[in-house]
Amino acid sequence: MNLLVTGGAGFIGSNLIHHILDRPEITRLVNLDCLTYAGHLENLETVARHPKYAFEKVDLRDKAAVRRVVQQHAVTHVMHLAAESHVDRSITGPDDFIHTNVIGTFNLLEACRELWLGTKSEIRDPKSACRFHHVSTDEVFGSLGPSGCFTETTPYAPNSPYSASKAASDMLVRAYYHTYGLPTIITNCSNNYGPYQFPEKLIPVVIQSVLARRPVPVYGDGLNVRDWLYVRDHAGALWLALTRGKSGETYNIGGHNEWANLRIVELICDVIDELAPRLGGHSRRLISFVKDRPGHDRRYAIDASKIQRELGWMPAHRFEDGIRETVRWYLDNQAWVKKVTAKA
Repeated sequence: MNLLVTGGAGFIGSNLIHHILDRPEITRLVNLDCLTYAGHLENLETVARHPKYAFEKVDLRDKAAVRRVVQQHAVTHVMHLAAESHVDRSITGPDDFIHTNVIGTFNLLEACRELWLGTKSEIRDPKSACRFHHVSTDEVFGSLGPSGCFTETTPYAPNSPYSASKAASDMLVRAYYHTYGLPTIITNCSNNYGPYQFPEKLIPVVIQSVLARRPVPVYGDGLNVRDWLYVRDHAGALWLALTRGKSGETYNIGGHNEWANLRIVELICDVIDELAPRLGGHSRRLISFVKDRPGHDRRYAIDASKIQRELGWMPAHRFEDGIRETVRWYLDNQAWVKKVTAKA
């Protein structure tokens, strides 16, 4: 397996590389990343000299460079995680989301199609050893009411430029399977949290605000609900999907952890009060409600029964335990936080 991981210097990508690099199936792991504000080689310092590991600083929008990487490394498997992913940024500046998430995915699909199919119009062997795994999000499904869950057959209804760009890239991947027989898999995951997450998403924002004794911003009434997935559990699910999933299939990956934003903020405040008593406690007093963001989906929830039934995957972490591990990691790695935020 010559595995290409795109976005491997980012949050989920770096955790994935740490999780799978020593797998015996992998001959070579190539990390393609253009190192935007959210991608940091500091996340991978411990594997930088690993004999299986190689890094390519390449922008997915550069079609020729993407083609070179795929050809030069004789890529047989792809785990495509690279994406612009912050909803707020997509609202104020959607251009990068369209060019990276849609055009970048197209460029990668084309490079793989050229290498794997050659002059053929389609892959004839459905058991092809190659595999293109596209990592997506539950946000493509839109917003849920107070009950029910997203399944693999839920119609797409994206409500932000970010989710629309991911929905478009999902559809491209699907089209390349049905049109060319490219051996693809799509996974749609719920909100991730854990080590190495850039401090712009909810959980690290709350942690850093509490540590600095700044107001902790909560959108609207704080009752928007998300299903939360510990990033290291997600890494295990991604590997199973790549190696055991069926071409042409989609798998939802969720943590079975529905929490309202306000409850999460309160939990983090309480955990920090316990783990860092030097701050003086009473961190819930820092909670500050701010104007809701446009198009803020009310509730997401993932039905992950398909991947459990077919591939045997289950999340290993309870949300409360994962949050405690995450808070402890940020407390112990403030030097990393300062370095990556200074760079950004």
